[in-house]
Amino acid sequence: MGDLMILVTAATAPVGRCVVEQLAADGIPVRALTRDPERAGLPPQAEVVQGDLADADSLKSALEGVDAVFLLAASPDIDAEVFAAQAEAAGVRRIVFQSSGAVRDGVAEQPNPVAGFHEGIERALAGSGVEYTFLRLAVESSGALEWSFDVAGQLAAGDVVRGPYADALETPIHPADFAAVIIAALTDDGAHANRVYPVTGPHQLSLGEQVRLIGEALNRPVRYEELGPEAAAAAISPYAPAELLLGTWAQHVGSPAPVADTLRRLTGATGRSPQEWAAHTAGRLTA
Repeated sequence: MGDLMILVTAATAPVGRCVVEQLAADGIPVRALTRDPERAGLPPQAEVVQGDLADADSLKSALEGVDAVFLLAASPDIDAEVFAAQAEAAGVRRIVFQSSGAVRDGVAEQPNPVAGFHEGIERALAGSGVEYTFLRLAVESSGALEWSFDVAGQLAAGDVVRGPYADALETPIHPADFAAVIIAALTDDGAHANRVYPVTGPHQLSLGEQVRLIGEALNRPVRYEELGPEAAAAAISPYAPAELLLGTWAQHVGSPAPVADTLRRLTGATGRSPQEWAAHTAGRLTA
């Protein structure tokens, strides 16, 4: 990669922040794109710039002199065709895109809006002249427990977390492990060009187990109280696609969630422990 710059979008999101921190710690020049640089709290080695994926002018400036990009489409207003064209015009060589494991190849229509959104971005990037790597994060590994209903608010109110399907299995991935996969794809010249990888965490944990581990990390007797599907859908709908999540969780009650070996293949690591994942998640939920 020489001395050229890596641009990290959504740089204050959990994974983006870990990517910036790891690149900075390794002495790799990194430019962090965020809507509010003053509140970013990123390492001083990073060049922090203001911008938004929905703002083509700010993207044009952020892409100047950039060799590789980590793209997390945090904004639904992103115009993927414009982004791809701007990246190509700026001389970007490589884009690593955090896509969704819900995407299906070779189908006329994607199974849900989440898959459709991410597949559209994949198509735009693949049609450009820039190398791409698509990291399809499994729904079961995306930390849905954390962002699909107000777990932080529930923990602030007491020691009970209410949600669906206590026995549904997931494979949550620690953001630092995912960041290591992203960095490998960004920095290993040619090794991952125009490739698609599934991404999961290494450990099977039920929703109930996740809450128990978070409670242990907080040194609190936190317990999981199961909601029925209708009540769960009402709780989730303000924050996330309830139908997709409830359907995914229902599939994994008594049935394993997918486990991919991408982390080991790209980084050589086996991944952080469930306790390390829980401690990191607990810190975010109670920050």
